Amino acid sequence: MAKKSFFKRITVWRYIFLAVCFIIVIGNPFTNYYWDINFIQGWFQSIGIGNLWVVSPLEGLESILTAKFFYMPSLVGMVVPVVVAVLMGRVFCSWMCPIEFLSMVTDKLFGLVPKVGEKLKYRKDLVRFAKSTLWFALIAELLITMVIGYPMFVWWSPPGLVGRETMFWVFYKYISIEIVIVIVVLLMNLITRRMFCRYFCPLGALLALLGKKRQLVIEHLSSKCVGCRLCDKKCPMGIKPSVGESQSVYCWNCAECVDTCPTSALRFIWRDKGIIQVKSSPILKGNES
Repeated sequence: MAKKSFFKRITVWRYIFLAVCFIIVIGNPFTNYYWDINFIQGWFQSIGIGNLWVVSPLEGLESILTAKFFYMPSLVGMVVPVVVAVLMGRVFCSWMCPIEFLSMVTDKLFGLVPKVGEKLKYRKDLVRFAKSTLWFALIAELLITMVIGYPMFVWWSPPGLVGRETMFWVFYKYISIEIVIVIVVLLMNLITRRMFCRYFCPLGALLALLGKKRQLVIEHLSSKCVGCRLCDKKCPMGIKPSVGESQSVYCWNCAECVDTCPTSALRFIWRDKGIIQVKSSPILKGNES
């Protein structure tokens, strides 16, 4: 079957959007410092675009827990990401997060290495944890924050570190030891695809929880499915779109499965247009693990 043309692939637009978001985060300190352009300030933990401030829901929640009162500007800043998560799920992680951009780039670079690239293309995950590990990561994060009285994710958040370390380099000409966290997260991808994102990112867990009943989901059409399970092998989050798991809370709507499917058995759809939960075909039922 003919493959989709380059610009008709959703993942191409995802890569472009990730690159634009990454450039904004990386370029922002340079424009602030060298050209005194302050239209965009901060990074994805708390970023200001003109008079609009957007605050990460997890950082906002942590500030409430540590300060023990509701700070109205922080609450207002959380509105946009919360609404996006409720409507479209964990799309920040797959479409905007600088860690996902760096993971994508390192995947492509490894793909250029002879033999290594082919092995990594549809590689099996070497280490797997229960999907529920993600929720324990969120609970542990919030409990530690309340016990020590300090917003932990503000300090060690890998997405935040990308912007913060760039700012340190531009303004103070040094990079802190905390950058090791980013390096470790990227190296974990060699063991299990998006290992940190799947199991240990508390921000991803909170966004997934907010998007549990999201409107934008990936529908599986059993009538078109031929049971090749290429979508399962391609999914960076280790779920099985071939049996309808793309509608689960663990899917981050990256569209890798949609573009991989050779029969267009997977597609994005809005729930308010009516989604009927599609049962897996008899072929797939026999292959479920």
